[in-house]
This record gives sequence, structure tokens and C-alpha cells, in this order.
Amino acid sequence: MLKEFSVFTDTATLSVFDIDAVKHRVPDSPDWWTIEENEILEVNKGNIAFLGLGADGDYIVKVSESVEGEAGTLNLHFPSGNVFIGAGEDTSGGDLEPDESDVIEGETLSFAPGYYSMKYSRAGNVIELCFEPTRERYNSVEEPVRI
Repeated sequence: MLKEFSVFTDTATLSVFDIDAVKHRVPDSPDWWTIEENEILEVNKGNIAFLGLGADGDYIVKVSESVEGEAGTLNLHFPSGNVFIGAGEDTSGGDLEPDESDVIEGETLSFAPGYYSMKYSRAGNVIELCFEPTRERYNSVEEPVRI
């Protein structure tokens, strides 16, 4: 395992994104992503992944080299390699971005810039993620991802 950390969310959502990939959303409203069309647009562009968890609460996130019994895969573009994985409510917006303050629920990890395929799975309150380089950037989801 590469990294394990806990996240508390009160939006029942985990978000994964390169800070630079959603920079254009910083001046937007803090909850821009709760509008389904906005969420699907950005996910399909490969700018961000939102995983709907179905319930608020504490979750353990494990970033591993592989995922057993994956629930799905999403492609992501990491232009800077500074990747936030954390609570949906800490997604860039409202003139704010995730930082190292104590109020942010999540971690910022370093990746080589590029395109990645993110496999994900869930067992109870444990969310497992695996990132592999790919040539694909875009997705074709038609509705929000729920795990």
C-alpha cells in the first residue's frame, strides 16, 4: 500500500482531482459540483472524479498498487501532479482550494504529471484507489458515480 488516511465527509462524497485541473472552478460557487450537469461535465473531461458514498461519515482511503474487486474506473488528467483526495466539500470553489489547514478533510499526494486510470472499490467504510498511467483522458459517464 502506498498511502492510507481517514476522511470525514458531510456531503457523502469523495473527490479526486489535480489542483490545476479544476483551477477554473475556484471562482465558481463552493458547491458548483452539486449541480449534476457540472459534475458530469468535469468528470467526462477527466478533470475530477466524484465518488458518491451514500452516507456522511468517516471513511478510510487506501491508495494501493492494485484494487481487488474494482467497482469501476475513471480517467483523470493530472497536469501538475498535486492531487487532492478527500471530502467533496473541500473541492475547489468559492474562491478556495484545498490546502494544508486542519479543516481540510483529505490528503494532497504527488504524482508525475500525466493521464491516469483510477480504479476504485469499496468495502464498508474503506475506499480503495489505484492509479495507473494511461493515454486516455476522457470519460463517458451519463450519471453521477455512486459506490
